[in-house]
Amino acid sequence: MHAFRLFTALFTTLVIALPVSPQAQAQAQTNGQWSEYDEVFEGGAHHADIWQWGWTGIYTTSLAVNAYQSSEASDPDDRFDARVGVVKSALAVAGMLTDRQPHPAALAEYERLKASGDLSGVQALGLQLAQAERERRGWGARVSSLVVNGVAGAVIAADGRESDGAINFATGMLVNELQIWTQPHQASSAINRFQPANLSLGPITIPGEYALHVAPQQVGATWRY
Repeated sequence: MHAFRLFTALFTTLVIALPVSPQAQAQAQTNGQWSEYDEVFEGGAHHADIWQWGWTGIYTTSLAVNAYQSSEASDPDDRFDARVGVVKSALAVAGMLTDRQPHPAALAEYERLKASGDLSGVQALGLQLAQAERERRGWGARVSSLVVNGVAGAVIAADGRESDGAINFATGMLVNELQIWTQPHQASSAINRFQPANLSLGPITIPGEYALHVAPQQVGATWRY
């Protein structure tokens, strides 16, 4: 009797466990995907806030210092350079306030999609965010800085100080480059990680890994086994 009860309990456990196990595995995989997307969107938004306010603070401080130096510096050349710096810093502050990072808005959309369980929509959103990150690091992001710093350097050079104009131009471009490369790039980094995948060719299934690659003009994929 005891053996019969043990066999019955074991049989019942197997009947219950077998159909549930694939579901549990799929659920665990889905939870892992959500966790990865949490890191991308939440981490990106947090980084964007720090970046936005940090650089806004840097340019605002530069604006205040240049405004003071433009009237209080003892050297006429320093006062002239400070006036040029006021214009550059004011344009930089305006740019920070008008050209916001896309990550906070992407996080709000991600939370909406996650609440509805729309994983495919989240994946598409991740691709869009990665492409936006790449575009903000492209050459187009350097055009406005090239124009502003070029004009500022030319104005100083026209004052009879070519070397000072060149230094002003080079310093401005270096600061802009630091601003560009400290931007958040969580989506770009995550989208290029290889993920497990199976390639089916008729009755044959080949296990492997794939990764999506996002460029400003195209989206591609790489598969390896």
